Amino acid sequence: MGAIGAGLAVLGAGLGIGKIGGSAMDAIARQPEATAKIQTAMIIAAALIEGVALFGVVVGMLANG
Repeated sequence: MGAIGAGLAVLGAGLGIGKIGGSAMDAIARQPEATAKIQTAMIIAAALIEGVALFGVVVGMLANG
């Protein structure tokens, strides 16, 4: 069961980061002068999602034992 939870955590992180990236590209297309601010916010949000996903994977793997 832990592997299923870990897989769902990774799947959710991938979808979340994909949505952030797509939204950031839309925002940059609308306001090219704000590119630096948008990229910074995107990278911070992606890093936070990765951290939560890693935590989910660890908890999922520990749930086996």
